[in-house]
Amino acid sequence: MKRIGAILFVFFLAYSIKGYGQHRFALGDSVFLLDNKPFQMISGEMHYSRIPREAWRQRMRMAKAMGLNTIGTYVFWNVQEPEKGKFDFSGNNDIAAFVRIAQEEGLWVVLRPSPYVCAEWEFGGYPYWLQNEKGLVVRSREERYLKEYKQYLMALGKQLAPLQVNHGGNILMIQVENEYGSYGDDKEYLAINRRIFQEAGFDGLLYTCDPPNDMAKGCLPGLLPAVNGMVNPQKIKQLIRKYNNGKGPYYVAEWYPAWFDWWGAPHHVIPPEKYAAQLDSLLAAGISVNMYMFHGGTTRAFMNGANYNSKSPFEPQTSSYDYDAPLDEAGNPTPKFMAFRHVIQRHLPPGETLPDVPPSKPVIPITEIQFIASTSIFSILPPPKVNPRLLTFEDLSQAYGFVLYRTTLTTGGKRGDLLVKGLRDYALVFINGKRAGILDRRHGDSTIPVEMPKGNVTLDILVENLGRINFGPYLLQNKKGITGEVLFNEQELKNWRMYSLPFSDVNAIRRTASGGRYTEAPVIRRGIFYLTEAGDAYLDMSKWGKGVVWVNGYNLGRYWNVGPQQTIYVPGEWLKPGNNEIVVLELTKPQQDVLRGIERPLLSELHGKQRSHSVSDVSK
Repeated sequence: MKRIGAILFVFFLAYSIKGYGQHRFALGDSVFLLDNKPFQMISGEMHYSRIPREAWRQRMRMAKAMGLNTIGTYVFWNVQEPEKGKFDFSGNNDIAAFVRIAQEEGLWVVLRPSPYVCAEWEFGGYPYWLQNEKGLVVRSREERYLKEYKQYLMALGKQLAPLQVNHGGNILMIQVENEYGSYGDDKEYLAINRRIFQEAGFDGLLYTCDPPNDMAKGCLPGLLPAVNGMVNPQKIKQLIRKYNNGKGPYYVAEWYPAWFDWWGAPHHVIPPEKYAAQLDSLLAAGISVNMYMFHGGTTRAFMNGANYNSKSPFEPQTSSYDYDAPLDEAGNPTPKFMAFRHVIQRHLPPGETLPDVPPSKPVIPITEIQFIASTSIFSILPPPKVNPRLLTFEDLSQAYGFVLYRTTLTTGGKRGDLLVKGLRDYALVFINGKRAGILDRRHGDSTIPVEMPKGNVTLDILVENLGRINFGPYLLQNKKGITGEVLFNEQELKNWRMYSLPFSDVNAIRRTASGGRYTEAPVIRRGIFYLTEAGDAYLDMSKWGKGVVWVNGYNLGRYWNVGPQQTIYVPGEWLKPGNNEIVVLELTKPQQDVLRGIERPLLSELHGKQRSHSVSDVSK
């Protein structure tokens, strides 16, 4: 125990290290070595893209107050290069600024550029446009993929390689690939990954991480093999020694104190006491840990991913990434935070203390929102793309949002089945402006019975991309929209007009009041609410149907009354004293026009059909 105490003593000395000046970080036989002294990482994952930039520093100070000395973060390719060759490292996408702020706060960083991340993130972090590169195969040695991958890593290296610890920064380690053993077993592909990272300037300590059963396939000789999801100290050490020439150090790269949510399934809540004991045993054994997640935050805009495999339905994830983490979605400490803090405190050497826990942020009341304009989605249609057959989002060079598919047919007044093949992922069907039904990929919906009027009939199918699959073999089957054919009474319908509605800039939407002949059409409502001071807020969407919310131009994410998430978190950093603008795109309850704030989040309320897994059923 004296040896472990010494390790922890050096670990806590790291709080006084601001990271300025060059340091040496290396692998010892059983521990990490920082400047030739034992160093135990107690790290927590939080992602720059899921936290308002204005709140990065506050979240980091909370991390230190819980006892963390390191922050882990993924880097998202589709955030940094949203369109081919167009890189964005500004604003909330400024990953280098995130790392530098951590350094200023006395925190080290474990960087996970991968470039595949999983992370319950759209397409596992891959940009949608990769699917438009003919023949490209992600996570492979296919030359087009490696070319795009390398160009991205080179751009990322310019931002982050100078921030490695061996160059005077605070990045201790960089992860190569991500749980690759759960996907493939091509060691040459992994070796190419390592070379690309090194060419991009990442010349520090590289590592891999995999679940225990997949480590043999996912590790690469010469790189530290970290393990995900294990909690038994003895077995962790045995496993890492097995794949690391009989040596350590011992690192659990993803230790899960909770789990994520998806629409239509219960909110995952795991008691703090269950995981506090695990953390205690890991720290006592001198094992370094990165908890996934310390703070989840929010997956805003359209960036949530989805799970799908041959045994499970399509499961798009919620916008709230609260994760039942120690720090909640808004950045406030939870009972789990305090339980983990107490565990870490027990391992402090005599005389060492943790910073005080900052108080929870207040929630401001939003008692009334006055909606001042309403616009039918059918009145804001851009010029269409015309084609005999249906085009996907990718064909239309559209990443996210919605596409309206429209055709005209002459039926002579017939009843029959409308079949939509390859729906990705959610569709509202209109016949001559009247809503005829809803199709939902989660339930395997593809057919609705319809009655076509006599004469010319306008058929509209509004399709929402609910998030590309982020894990498993279906990464290569991730195009969105209608990927097959539409048939009426077994006859294919052709001659389509396709209207792109990405909603990438809500301020660019034309303000009109005309809904035309459409009944039950999705509606865009604009409103204002007045605040005397800024602060965090929660919008109660439980009486609404399905849609998206923007406040002051920021896309706050999706809501859906199926649950479990029933509120939208509004960061106080994006509110202001005086008038604030809100925009709501409501798909299924266009008549709804009453919206108020609520004092706390509602993350555990389900309505309608539901299906759930235990934590062990779904791999990170």
